[in-house]
Amino acid sequence: MKIIAACLFAFSLPGLNAQEVEPKSLQRIVAIENVCAWPNLTLLPDGTIIAILFNQPGHGTMQGDVDCYASSDGVKWEKRSTVTQHEPDTIRMNHAAGLAKNGDLLVLCSGWTNLKQPQRPKQADFRDAVLRSWVLRSKDAGRTWSKSDVFPATESDEWTEHIPFGDIWTAQDGTLRTSCYQGQMTDPIKSSKTKGWRSWCFRSDDDGVTWKPQSIIGPTHNETDIFPLGGKSWLAAARTTQMELFRSDDDGASWGAPLKVTARNEINGHLTRLADKRLLLSYGVRIAGQHGVCAKFSSDDGKTWSAPMRLARSEVGDCGYPSSVQLANGKIVTAYYSKAAPECDHYHMGVAVWEAPAP
Repeated sequence: MKIIAACLFAFSLPGLNAQEVEPKSLQRIVAIENVCAWPNLTLLPDGTIIAILFNQPGHGTMQGDVDCYASSDGVKWEKRSTVTQHEPDTIRMNHAAGLAKNGDLLVLCSGWTNLKQPQRPKQADFRDAVLRSWVLRSKDAGRTWSKSDVFPATESDEWTEHIPFGDIWTAQDGTLRTSCYQGQMTDPIKSSKTKGWRSWCFRSDDDGVTWKPQSIIGPTHNETDIFPLGGKSWLAAARTTQMELFRSDDDGASWGAPLKVTARNEINGHLTRLADKRLLLSYGVRIAGQHGVCAKFSSDDGKTWSAPMRLARSEVGDCGYPSSVQLANGKIVTAYYSKAAPECDHYHMGVAVWEAPAP
C-alpha cells in the first residue's frame, strides 16, 4: 500500500477537460497490487469498509476468485478472506455485493469457464460460457463464507447466464434488490460472442437466500448499478456506450426512459448518497488522453448533474469501475482499478480519499 498524493487545493489538470478540477484534500493510494479488482465497496454498520474484488492481474484471462478486504479509513487495507473457491479451469470474477436486511454480507458471483461446451466449438481462453452465479453469505463481516448455487438459470440458450453487478440494497418493504445483465449470443451453436445486452432488476423475498428476475432495466445495456432513492423510488446507472440513468417509482417493477449523464466512453458508474443528501455518481473515463475516474453530484435525485471532478488518472483505457462510500467523518472513499497509472505501472486497486465540495 502506497499513499501517492495529497492535493491540498483544487486545480485544473493539463490535457484534460478544462472544467475538471480535483477535490480538496485528495489522497491517492495504491491499495492492493497485482489485481484487476473491479472493486465493490460496502460500508458496515460499525464503519468498516469492505472491498470485494477480483484477485488476479488479468482482464478475466486466468483462473481466479474474488477476495474480501477491509479498511477503517480507506488508506490501510487488510485481507479478510477469499470469498469464492473456483472450480478447475474456471474463473469467478463478476460480482455484486451488499448487506442483507439482517446485516449479513452478501456477494453474488459469476464468471467464465475454459471448458469446451457441447453445443459449440472451443472458444478463446475462459470465454467458453458464462457461469451461473453463486450466492455467498458471511455472518462474520467477511471472514468466512457459505455458498449456495441456487440462482436462476438463463431464460434461453440464446442468452448468457445472468451476470451480477453493482450493489445489493434493502427495499422499503424489507425485500432485497440488485442488478444483473446478460448477453444475447450472435449464434450460440458457433460461438459465445454477443450481439446485444440487457440489464435486469433482481429481487429476493427471503433476505438473499434465493433470487428472481423482476424487470428489465436497460434493454440494450449491460453493467448496471441500482440505488434506492427512498419509498418505492429507485435509480439505476446503466452502461451502454455511455452511462444512462433509469428511474423506477414502483419498487423496480418498471423503469422509465433513459437520461444520458456522461459522454461516450465515460462508463461503469456507481451511485451513492452523501450526508448532505446529494447523489454522487462516480464513473470511469476511457476517452483517449483523459483515462481515469471522475465524479458528478446531483441535488435533485438525478434530474440534473454538476460539472465533473477528477479523482484519478490512468495511463491506459483498461481502468475505472469505481465504487464509493462516505465515512462518518465526511470523507469519501472511492476504489477503482487501473492496468497502469502514474502511481503504479501494473494492475492494482487504487483508492481516492477525498472531500466533496460544498453544495
